[in-house]
Amino acid sequence: MRYRIRLTIEYDYQQPSDHARNLLHLLPSDIAGVQTITSRLLTIDPMPPERSERLDFFGNAMTSIAFHEPISQLGFKLEVEAQRFAPSDDVLDLSPLLENMPQEIAAAHHLGPLSPQHFVGNSPRVGAMPETTDFARAHIQPGMTALEVVQAIGRALFREMRFDATATEVDTPPADAFAARHGVCQDFSHIMIACLRGLGIPAGYVSGFLRTHPPEGQPRLEGADAMHAWVRAWCGSELGWVEFDPTNDMVAGLDHVVIAVGRDYGDVSPVKGVLRTSGGQESRQAVDMVPLD
Repeated sequence: MRYRIRLTIEYDYQQPSDHARNLLHLLPSDIAGVQTITSRLLTIDPMPPERSERLDFFGNAMTSIAFHEPISQLGFKLEVEAQRFAPSDDVLDLSPLLENMPQEIAAAHHLGPLSPQHFVGNSPRVGAMPETTDFARAHIQPGMTALEVVQAIGRALFREMRFDATATEVDTPPADAFAARHGVCQDFSHIMIACLRGLGIPAGYVSGFLRTHPPEGQPRLEGADAMHAWVRAWCGSELGWVEFDPTNDMVAGLDHVVIAVGRDYGDVSPVKGVLRTSGGQESRQAVDMVPLD
């Protein structure tokens, strides 16, 4: 499936902001067998006097910008054409039994970006949570493979949690969202990551775009799509990494386009940084994801 994607993020500051610096994870990249990016353009208004592009440790495209004069507004516009490939429907479950995952992980001696070693322990935003581990154990059966466990946990969270766009903030701890059983895609993903790590399955965070579908008979609205998040889990050396979207109870597929992958949201947040200002700020975001096929 081919898409044209447009993203707009805008900030208004009550007082001019001086000496702002930002790290951006907004540019999607090619991923072998998953997606191809045929074009991408990120424009920034006002134009920063400093801008550099590089790859982070996990291979994500990262843009660094800096301003040395006061600014009262900041805007980002992204235009992308991407092709997303469907996951195969007849993939054999070559993942090991859950009980054999420690040996599989120990046998992965490399420490490159795809190593499961980076994703099995705590990360800054997803620490050990006994309550999520207990939840995960209650929803699996003896003799399950790692892939079966990933799917079972994702489906259990979909059944027992409620999506609520107003329930949490970007810095809400996963434990709070889990206790209330509601949140947004970031919360669903962080909680699923905690569940899987608690069982010994390496898991990480995926940021990207999700194509949404209007109700039957209704026109598609521009800007109605959203930035999204889902989970990737390492299911052994034979099967490797798989992606599951717990917010929608589905394997990530044709409607998902990846921007970046990491241990949790902190590794891949679209816009982060520091600035010197007083007063508050307002922000707006809109995504338009149009199929071209």
